[in-house]
Amino acid sequence: LSNLTPTEAETAVWNQVSAVLEEAHGILAELQSYNGAGQEIREAIQNPGDLALQEKAWNAVCPLVAKLKRFYEFSLRLENALRSLLEALTSPPYAPMQHLEREQALAKQFAEILHFTLSFDELKMTNPAIQNDFSYYRRTISRNRLNNQQLEAENEVNNEMANRMSLFYAEATPMLKTLSNATTKFVSENKTLPIEDTTDCLSTMACVCRVMLETPEYRCRFTNTDTMLFCMRVMVGVIILYDHVHPVGAFAKTSKIDMKGCIKVLKEQPSNSVEGLLNALRYTTRHLNDDSTSKQIRALLQ
Repeated sequence: LSNLTPTEAETAVWNQVSAVLEEAHGILAELQSYNGAGQEIREAIQNPGDLALQEKAWNAVCPLVAKLKRFYEFSLRLENALRSLLEALTSPPYAPMQHLEREQALAKQFAEILHFTLSFDELKMTNPAIQNDFSYYRRTISRNRLNNQQLEAENEVNNEMANRMSLFYAEATPMLKTLSNATTKFVSENKTLPIEDTTDCLSTMACVCRVMLETPEYRCRFTNTDTMLFCMRVMVGVIILYDHVHPVGAFAKTSKIDMKGCIKVLKEQPSNSVEGLLNALRYTTRHLNDDSTSKQIRALLQ
């Protein structure tokens, strides 16, 4: 996981993704410190006649909604970055394993995108303020429209943007859903590219992460829990993308991902650090509840 320099052919993609990843740190920090306007909203709702409290709640919510809009817009840039990486890592004539070996700098960026995505979704899952703030914002706007009051922040988020943001934040794991959809779309648009090229790239990455997590020689090299978490998040991320793209998914017997091994590795960790990841496997995969999924695997995720 050392610093890898991109080859000449990789540089354009690498630069595009690099800019997105640089922004990702700031996005995570902002989400981490997102406390919401719960108090102000409660007071405003309890005292509907008190205009000062209505204004206070509105002024508290507007900057937060601007943040939520930034997060949403960032998800679109993340989606484009992922597409560029998928194109680079699956293009003929090389096989997926050769790509991952030749383009290690890009493979690492792909891992970093997944790490950000699962980190973002873990924080979002445990923060109910996000949806409360946003629905209060929308209710206030539509109420004021009825009363013909124009609000200053009206230009912040127009109605169409608000609808898209609502759908985004209604997802349990919004960033992961964005990437799953992007990967599915990538495969369906590239008709000439065998699906296996994409899924093999994903299953290879899942395997590398699992082996690093379950092999003592590698594990003792992980000087800090961050590296462990990095590996676990990337592993779960590629499993979920694989499950969305592969016709029979990640859980079937024929799957190229050792799901039992992957889940066991997660379950060996302290539950507070993996609960979010196990929830992502429970709720963001497509094929977990198919008949082809073995009872054993289902039991592991109970």
